[in-house]
Amino acid sequence: MPQHILKNKSSQIDLSVYIKSFVLLMKPRVMSLVLFTAMVGLLVAPVTVSFTTASLSLLAVAIGSGAAGALNMWYESDVDAIMSRTCLRPIPTGKIKREQALLFGIILSFISIVMLYLSSNLISALLLAATISFYFFIYTIWLKRKTAQNIVIGGAAGALPPVIGWAIAMNNISIESVIMFLIIFIWTPSHFWALSLYKFKDYEKAKIPMLPITAGIEKTKLNILVYAFLMLPVVIAPFFIGFGSVIYLVLSLGMTTYYIRLCYLLFKTKAVSKSNLIARKVFVYSIFYLFFLFLLILFDNLFKLNEIMSFF
Repeated sequence: MPQHILKNKSSQIDLSVYIKSFVLLMKPRVMSLVLFTAMVGLLVAPVTVSFTTASLSLLAVAIGSGAAGALNMWYESDVDAIMSRTCLRPIPTGKIKREQALLFGIILSFISIVMLYLSSNLISALLLAATISFYFFIYTIWLKRKTAQNIVIGGAAGALPPVIGWAIAMNNISIESVIMFLIIFIWTPSHFWALSLYKFKDYEKAKIPMLPITAGIEKTKLNILVYAFLMLPVVIAPFFIGFGSVIYLVLSLGMTTYYIRLCYLLFKTKAVSKSNLIARKVFVYSIFYLFFLFLLILFDNLFKLNEIMSFF
């Protein structure tokens, strides 16, 4: 094969790897959950938003989430290189330089906030700015390496997307959006503490003071169970303010009861290998649990199940 063709193929591969690395820098899996919960917040609002406004606004939220991810990876590249869960990220592997990640995160932050302001309103843009700032300055820089409560307080950043979605449509913050915020906020600790149980050695090696390291395994399991129980009042709250139907109430209670059961099983299990296996199950189920809770909120409000049930 001619040399120039080989060079062209090589440059194409390098470019695709480079682009893929920048995409990974934006934490696409986290972005997808952020985008989904923001979309739910927007669609369940009792007003109609044009397709153009909704699309541009949600794109801005996605870009903002990617910006926060890039800034987080820039700051934590030293820790990422140590942990097995994160050592293959773009900066530790040398695919992206630290200064490139920083510049990329700053540019995306500016673009996302301005874009959301122009396509929607000031309140939603300010909420997005607060989300990025809180995640980066409060959680990443200040809390994560200093306190075991990092994920409790820092969880506020991850809980804001549905509030942003609601604000895009309504230009305000209401009880409905606050409840959606609380669902994610209360869900976050048990989700990440379950991860830290079976990734204990990773966090210990990186010297990140997650709860299992500072308080011990058993106390972490107890806290996971407590937060699982705390999900009950916030999960059923939509029903009591007319934001959820009886169908929502029954299904959400069923999912939450199973989550509590899993967390209780984790709490009662003493054998390390079996405990790690259950912790992984809690972590994986918690992702589907949150997704289906918001899917249920979306389905419930789009199809007005409260009104349908009133006919029976």
